[in-house]
Amino acid sequence: MIEWEHASTVAGRFEGVPEDHLVWRPVEPPVRGSDDDDHWFRAHFTADGPAPILVLGGLATVCDVFVDGTLVLRSESMFAAQRVPVAPGEHELHVCARALAPLLTRTGSPRARWRTKVASSGSLRWFRTSLYGRAEAFAPPPPVVGPWRPAVVLPKPHDAVVVRATLDGLDGVVSLHSDVAVGPLEVAIGGTTRELPAGGGTVAVRRPDLWWPHTHGTPRLHELAVRTMAGESRQQVGFRRISAGRDIDHDGLALRVNDVDVFVRGAIWTPVPPNQVRATLECARNGGMNMVRVVGTMRYEDSGFFDACDELGILVWQDLMFANMDYPFAEDGFRQLVDVELEQLCAEIGDRPSVAVVCGGSEVEQQAAMLGLAPEIARSEFFDRVVPARLEASGVDALYVPSAPTGGPRPFRNDRGVSHYFGVGAYLRPLEDARRADVRFAAECLAFANAPDREPDDRTEGVMRDAGAAWDFADVRDHYLAERYGVGPGDDRYWEWARLITGEVMADVFGEWRRAASANAGGLVLWLRDLVPGSGWGLLDADGRPKPAWYVLRRALAPIAVWFVDEGLNGLRVHVANDNPDRLDGSIRLALSRDDVVVEELQVDARVEPHSVHELDVEQTFGRFVDATYAYRFGAPQHDLVTATLTRGGEQLSQAFFYRSGFRLDVLDATELGLSVEVRDVNAERPSVLVSARRLVRGVRIAADGFAPEDDAFDLEPGGARAISLLRAAPGEAAPSVTVRALNLRDVLAW
Repeated sequence: MIEWEHASTVAGRFEGVPEDHLVWRPVEPPVRGSDDDDHWFRAHFTADGPAPILVLGGLATVCDVFVDGTLVLRSESMFAAQRVPVAPGEHELHVCARALAPLLTRTGSPRARWRTKVASSGSLRWFRTSLYGRAEAFAPPPPVVGPWRPAVVLPKPHDAVVVRATLDGLDGVVSLHSDVAVGPLEVAIGGTTRELPAGGGTVAVRRPDLWWPHTHGTPRLHELAVRTMAGESRQQVGFRRISAGRDIDHDGLALRVNDVDVFVRGAIWTPVPPNQVRATLECARNGGMNMVRVVGTMRYEDSGFFDACDELGILVWQDLMFANMDYPFAEDGFRQLVDVELEQLCAEIGDRPSVAVVCGGSEVEQQAAMLGLAPEIARSEFFDRVVPARLEASGVDALYVPSAPTGGPRPFRNDRGVSHYFGVGAYLRPLEDARRADVRFAAECLAFANAPDREPDDRTEGVMRDAGAAWDFADVRDHYLAERYGVGPGDDRYWEWARLITGEVMADVFGEWRRAASANAGGLVLWLRDLVPGSGWGLLDADGRPKPAWYVLRRALAPIAVWFVDEGLNGLRVHVANDNPDRLDGSIRLALSRDDVVVEELQVDARVEPHSVHELDVEQTFGRFVDATYAYRFGAPQHDLVTATLTRGGEQLSQAFFYRSGFRLDVLDATELGLSVEVRDVNAERPSVLVSARRLVRGVRIAADGFAPEDDAFDLEPGGARAISLLRAAPGEAAPSVTVRALNLRDVLAW
């Protein structure tokens, strides 16, 4: 691996490599700098082997490459790796990332047919670079410059063997192909070894265990060993079948994996430090998510990202790096850059069981249509024919969507095709809009200013604002907080409520969409992890820690979950989801409570078939009219709270709470609530906290230095108790010091 040294220079300096003007320093992670300046990078490397190749994994954006003072390459795409033959021996490498701002002043033909406020400059459409760092509204400067991916030296050109794993009925088929003479291929997989001719061939695998998204089964991978004259390579392959359950352009994406309908839930992926990729994906998995979308405003991810998604059972929606702008595909030089980019992407994702969807880009069709242009103007030959043909020719086994959103008479119409849904959220629509809009699949949705665990320096820290909008997403959060609980920024407990409200609203929307009767097949929250500290869109903060909203939403996204949906005058419904491959044989306890006393309860069997959702009518289950939603309002309410608890063999699997409209909490001390805390197994690797209370406790928060609670931001029903495991954040032997707080607990309770 080549380690770089870096220093910025003034824009336009280009007289060899002026080392006497530079102050070198190690660079990790990739540099983020100004588009107004040149940036110089230096490294020394040794090239061994008969025909060494210098491989530059990624250079942002227009970069000149010098080996021993000689210009050997100009790279004009951030998204394409570069290969440079070098002689054996010691070498000095310099890269100059040219100031992009002067280049953006140049005009080109054809002129853009529409403009966008998303990018810092409309001229960025001519350059293959990321909007990350060049979109003030959500990814502000500075952008990435210079070497942003590893650079390595190979002893000789790499003779790649292309591998594809598919299913033929119940049997697996591994196809191998090589364009160069690597000699016979000895292939071993699943206890079978075969020798194939130099060009490749196929190997059958009898009834292999299938790869599943983790919510619906086990993401089973199989080790494939390939031996050639050049040596042996090993990789993991997965066998799965991907299909769409309906016409994507008209009816939206209904994903089927191995012929099973999969309700998709996940989030938009944002760039994270390389050593935190897997941990961030684990947070997505642990949060009940089964898909992440690599969105066209950001950048492509590397093999480590896809390895982790394959292993963790997380589906990937992969955008091409196009967003909002009118790209000049008819211009030869631009098209050549894009063709190389697409070829390299296909090589990376072609054998990935996790890659389920490839998309032309983000909001290209929507941007044109929202400016009043005919939607067809953004449907280019490149997106409609070139990309899907290249994917098919490369053997990429994934569904294709030309843009997101797309479909219907207008690409942003929610009840057709693939949408970006912000009715509940940015457009301040009531919860009922999540059903009224008839969203079929939301490739992007539910953007909120999710408050972090710490109290931000001010209400607007890290908060996103749409370009040109008079409001920001903290205003959106506060709208729903005031509407539901009558709480505003001036209230004493504003931040405690603000941390939970966004998770509650998102959970309610997913509850609407996940019902068996819903036409919705999934949604991806905008987004998974913040780029900067504060109340960003992320469910995780900028350091990768779950926010309270993550815990609240996780309960709605879990593979086994119970939740309520208010059907108004039609009563209250309980829904139970079982995404697992085995039948769920459990029970549901329904309880009606008033003034912290359970006034009526019953328990019924819950038998839920694999990969299905079961529904109960609360009043039908009780056998009489109880005005469960207090919609009829005949007299005083007979209960404040309805609780549904799903158990199996005495173990609580999931719990849901429904509060009648207008219900308000009294803030009390621990004695009045009957709240007690006990820390168990204090010296064990996984101690636990037992929290119990005589009365209702809302929004229980647990904190312990050096530990993370397995669950948090939960409610306790009257007379209820929860035992929460504590997970060590780092190895250590110190016993946890625990504090507990809650929305209706006056003081912090310490143990």
